Amino acid sequence: MIFIAGLIVLVVVYVWFLYNQLVTARLRVDESWSGIDVQLKRRSSLIPNLVETVKGYASHEKEVFEKVTEARSQLVNAQSPAQKAQADNMLSGALKSLFAVAEAYPELKASDNFKQLQSELADTEDKIAYARQFYNQNVMDYNTKIQMFPNVVIANLFNFTSREFFKADEEERADVKVSFKEDQKPSETQQS
Repeated sequence: MIFIAGLIVLVVVYVWFLYNQLVTARLRVDESWSGIDVQLKRRSSLIPNLVETVKGYASHEKEVFEKVTEARSQLVNAQSPAQKAQADNMLSGALKSLFAVAEAYPELKASDNFKQLQSELADTEDKIAYARQFYNQNVMDYNTKIQMFPNVVIANLFNFTSREFFKADEEERADVKVSFKEDQKPSETQQS
């Protein structure tokens, strides 16, 4: 009788231990997701300043500004990791176009305000890349734990579900191609 009671206690302690491991892994995923979210919000708050700075020099590049603004809005309103990833990819492409426009304006590139914003954005992009890696590593660890035996039994019993990775779209991995037509280039009078 003592042996059976001891065995039951041992099983309960083991289930308790496995459950706590799964909860810890799930919380790590949630915490690492919040790290991505913080950096995406930081980048999103830098973008209006960057757009306004470039607008002062390149007021006729309306389509580029609209794409950046639309992409930023989608990122702010995205909820799931998949939606955020898609919006982030769209915003990254729009920012590439914005910086391509800035290349055509030497005075803008020399502006201290533009340089500072560009530096802050580059720093934020690095932090986002790190946060993505950290999140994806935690998702991999968590998803692995809930699929391995005997954890899978506990995971199914307590409704632990797998999480999505933060992925880039295939089309977003390609370089953005920007071409300036002769009528779009600024004249000396437009720059001053």
